This record gives sequence, structure tokens and C-alpha cells, in this order.
Amino acid sequence: MPKEIFIGGGGEDYAAPQHLTLKYANRHGLVAGATGTGKTVTLQILAESFSNEGVPVFLADVKGDLSGLVKAGSAETALHDAFIKRAQKIQFTAFSYHNVPVTFWDLFGDQGHPVRTTVAEMGPLLLSQLLELSEAQEGILNIAFRLADEQGLPLLDLKDLQALLVWVGENRDSLSLRYGNVSTASIGAIQRRLLVLENQGGAKMFGEPALELSDLMRQDAAGRGMVNILAADKLMAAPKLYATFLLWLLSELFETLPEVGDPEKPKLVFFFDEAHLLFEDAPKALVDKVEQVARLIRSKGVGVYFVTQSPDDIPEDILGQLGNRIQHALRAFTARDRKKLKLAAETYRENPRFPTEDAIREVGVGEAVTSMLQKKAVPGIVERTLIRPPSSQLGPITAAERKAVLQASDMSGKYDTPVDRKSAFEMLRARADQAAKEAAEAEEIAETAPDPMVREFSAARRYNGGRVGRSTSRKLGGRADTFASAMSEAVIKELKGTTGRRIVRGILGGLFKGR
Repeated sequence: MPKEIFIGGGGEDYAAPQHLTLKYANRHGLVAGATGTGKTVTLQILAESFSNEGVPVFLADVKGDLSGLVKAGSAETALHDAFIKRAQKIQFTAFSYHNVPVTFWDLFGDQGHPVRTTVAEMGPLLLSQLLELSEAQEGILNIAFRLADEQGLPLLDLKDLQALLVWVGENRDSLSLRYGNVSTASIGAIQRRLLVLENQGGAKMFGEPALELSDLMRQDAAGRGMVNILAADKLMAAPKLYATFLLWLLSELFETLPEVGDPEKPKLVFFFDEAHLLFEDAPKALVDKVEQVARLIRSKGVGVYFVTQSPDDIPEDILGQLGNRIQHALRAFTARDRKKLKLAAETYRENPRFPTEDAIREVGVGEAVTSMLQKKAVPGIVERTLIRPPSSQLGPITAAERKAVLQASDMSGKYDTPVDRKSAFEMLRARADQAAKEAAEAEEIAETAPDPMVREFSAARRYNGGRVGRSTSRKLGGRADTFASAMSEAVIKELKGTTGRRIVRGILGGLFKGR
């Protein structure tokens, strides 16, 4: 019999016990409902259940409430009696208080282990979305990435990209002949957007050591899946950064993990909270890529669960792929609300016992209408369900408790200290310094030569008597611009990075790294 996780159940007027079959958990899912209807607790019990079955989980803690997963619930809490009554009513005989193994992560490195990627791995498409670039500006960024890939210039952090954009601007005339117009105005606009990103703290996202995906897919000594919690309360102040980071992580999983078909249980479950932020103002090209990733990543053993207020927040092509659904209450006070409610009800397989639209409007806090994939991945009919109580602590842990968890973590020390290796910034600066040195040496030779004719020839005076200027930026086709000397160092340095591997841009513009 297939393994299942218990979602909730019934009693009078409610469904029989509802289970999510692990075999179909990689067919993705949706947790939706208005603010205050119980989505966060549902997310908590799903994370607990997957972890108990040995499935690692990644989720973002948007409100700071989910850190309680690391600590067992207690009979001393005010909600204990209500939890016991709920467990009895839904026949949840296995209910007990326990914690799950947790690793805390934080883009800013304050409330968890730092999590980073490189600019090269982010890729031009996602970076353009993050910076909200125009089409012309995105074109410039693509040129910069192409040059970095071709010439072996590692783009690790923001200063690497900023230095490369300066070089592109200095050589825009020769580059325009090959790639089309390279506008200084567009370069300036990108640099300003990078400055805004730095001011938001986004620079901490880029650099090394970069996150190893295997560190998100661990189990503890008892075989329970690790629950990876990304601190996102501060990150939500920069919603584009939040959405782009999670989308990058999803695309990295897609590009990196091998095909596994339909496993008996997922290799990882990925929760995308506040999912509407991913699709707000997103260009159609990006939405199409997300739809493609969502469709194909299930064969890599990854289940993606979107958490949002209304199913209407998810594009229709993606919503159609979300087979396991937990719908908390939607309010319908306005004509627009009623329209959203009607559309939400239409996405479920009807139950002849009650109108779906009425059920979605009427369920209370901690209740939901659910539809889980059944045999042969057929959607189950919609049912009214009382959601099971959580086994871990409801609400956040203290700062001292979080600090203790971080200190005891097996990730402690691995990502804490940033590494600034020699990369595009240092290579381009060394190149400019070398060009300046050569120019100074040539100037000195010209000025000190004993023969006046040699001095005139070396100084290369024009017909009007003006001296020819020497630029520190060589033309693209010149010998120095092959970066031969720089590449010899880069190849050695990058044998464990992107340069020493086959460089191919993946489905979302990041690097697909093959041997």
C-alpha cells in the first residue's frame, strides 16, 4: 500500500480522513486562503509530515512563525485542549508532540547560515527580472554575460559585474559592431539598479562559498528529512529579491538533479510562500519558463507547493499542474471577491453533497476544502476537512534558542565566512594596470631617446602637433583583449568553478555545469 501523510478528517458534515499520497506528492500542490484562515499552520503540518517520512523540505518563513518547527509542542499551552479534541474528532490517533530537524538559512546571514549564489549562476534572465530592466538594458546584460563566458571572466559577486559593465562601456564602439548598439545610457541605468540592489542588502546574496544543493537534501540520524527554513521576514522588504532568489533555487534544482521518474516519495518538497510575488508584473517569457520548470521538475523528484491567498494569483497553465490542493476560506465581500471565489471553485472536482463555492466561503479557521490526487493521479472530489493539529511548537522560538540551533548545526562554519577569490573584478583591474604600466614605459622611452627622430616617432605626434592619446582599454579584436594571460590563471582557479566546466545557459539563464 502506498505511503501517505495525514492531512485532516471529519466528523459530522465533514469528509473521511484525508491523506496525501507520497507517490503523488511530486505532482505539486496549492495551499490557498485569505489572511488569518490557517495557511501557515497547514504549511507547518505538511513540513512535519514530509520530514517524518524522510523527505527534506525547503520553505521560506515570511512572518517568522515557522521557527517553532524545531521545538516540540507542549501540553502546557493554552491550545492543548483544543488540539486534543481536534485529534479525537478527526480520528488522528497517532497525534503526539515532537519536533523536526531544522536548518536555518538567511540571505543576510543574521538569522541563519548565509546562503549565496554567484552572478554567473543567477544568469541574465533572472538578474534582469530582479533589477527590473528594460528590453534594451537586458540586451546589454546578455552581452556582458556572453563576454564573460567566452573570455573566461568569472562573475562571482556584484563588483565583478559592475567592473565588466565599465569595461563594456569603455569598448562600446567595437562591441556595437558585433552585438548591436551598446548604449552608455543603458549601462548607466543597469549600474544604478545594481546600486539600489546593494542598498537593499542584495549584494550579500552573491559570492562564495555558494550554496551546495546537496545541503538542502539531508536527513538526520533518525532518517527524518531536514526542514530548511529561510528567514524571509526582512527579505520581504525587497519582494523582487525574495521571488527571484526562490525562482533561482528552483531552476538550480531543475538543472542539477538527475531524472528519477516517479519515485515512491519526493527527493525534496519546495514551498513557495507568497507565490503571487513571483508572477506580479512578470514578463510572459519568464512566466512561460516557470511553467516549463514546474511541468518538468516533478521528474527530478521535486514537489513544488505554491502558498498564496487566492488560486487566481497563479497563472492558469501553472495552476492546472497543481494536483494536491488545500483551500482555506476566501472572503467574498465585493464583486471582485465573488468572481475570484467562483473561479477558485471551478478548479475543483465537484462533490454532489455540497456546492464548492459555498464550502470555500464557509469553512472556518483551521478548516479547508481539500482535493488530493488518488489512484492513477486522478484528482479526488473536493471535501470539507478539519486540518490536523501541529506536533511542533505553534509560533516562533526565542533568539537564544535560534542561536543554539545555529551553533549545533552541521552547517556551522561552512558558509559563515565569505571567500573573495580572484575573479572578473581583479582580472580587469590587473589588465588596466598592465596597460597603464606599458603606456608609462613607452612614454618614458619616447621622452628619453637621444635621437630627436626616434623621440618624434615614439611619441607618435599627429600632423597638427598633438600627441596621440593612449587608452587603457584596448579594442576587442586586439591581442590583449583575448585575455590569454588572465585566462591561464582563471583556468587553474576555476577548475572547481564555472570556467573549468562546460558552460551552457540553462532554462532560466543560469549555468548548467557539465563535466
